[in-house]
Amino acid sequence: MVYLRGGSSVISVNNLNFSYSRAKVKTLKDINFNIKRGEIFGFLGPSGSGKSTTQKILIGTLKNYYGSVKIDNKELKKLKKDYYNKIGVAFESPNFYSKFTAVENLNFFGSLFSSDISDIDILLESVNLLEYKNMRVGQFSKGMKMRLNLCRALINNPDIIFLDEPTSGLDPVNAKRVKDIILQKKSEGKTVFLTTHNMNVADEICDRVAFLVDGEIKLIDSPRQLKLSRGNKNVVVEYKGDDIVETKQYSMDQLLDNQDFQRVMRTKDVERIYTQEASLESIFIEVTGRELT
Repeated sequence: MVYLRGGSSVISVNNLNFSYSRAKVKTLKDINFNIKRGEIFGFLGPSGSGKSTTQKILIGTLKNYYGSVKIDNKELKKLKKDYYNKIGVAFESPNFYSKFTAVENLNFFGSLFSSDISDIDILLESVNLLEYKNMRVGQFSKGMKMRLNLCRALINNPDIIFLDEPTSGLDPVNAKRVKDIILQKKSEGKTVFLTTHNMNVADEICDRVAFLVDGEIKLIDSPRQLKLSRGNKNVVVEYKGDDIVETKQYSMDQLLDNQDFQRVMRTKDVERIYTQEASLESIFIEVTGRELT
């Protein structure tokens, strides 16, 4: 496993096992990982792989697990109710009071915490919902509810943020807005545990990712290192030929000494140059033998 240099472990999981009542097959099997302070950690896997189960254990809603789960070096089972003042949670399916307005919902959920509450108008403005603050949530679209869901997770200014498919149902503009907010929280030193099967989101914002299949972690590493270690170290050049686009491929080793590469760059109308790095999804399939669904 690879961990971030510096900083302390906020979440430490060792030999975590879990089975639902009377189930013969384990949902989680000897899971091990650490998450550093200020890290965005992606938990990636297909539906039914155990992502949500792991998240529910970490937030304290599933108790009967085996192994060790520590938050700030304290066993999760021994933590008191004030633990919930330091975490924020956004499940994939938002749950609000449909007859309450956005402001009324956030005020209500904020009242459940004994810690200080964030400014609601600022939260709503950050997700482009301020003009809808007095609209009943029952009139919201799915995308609006997802953005309000993020506000709910951040209402108590948590140190640890658990997000389940945070960009699900969002258009590209609002998906970028949500990703920018997550990155901003990282810059503030917050720790983010993100469960998703969206490899593009994980690639863009996660410091490290864990591949989870059938309750087992197959690999943990940074997206960058995974793509570098498993991609082809080649450069592809596309240039205009005689009424067609021609393509040539060159090894990155001693590229500047490659005379044909230099000739193409000097004499051809080059349209594109790119490397052949692997995608996270292709690496996931290679490592696990499973596709994301």
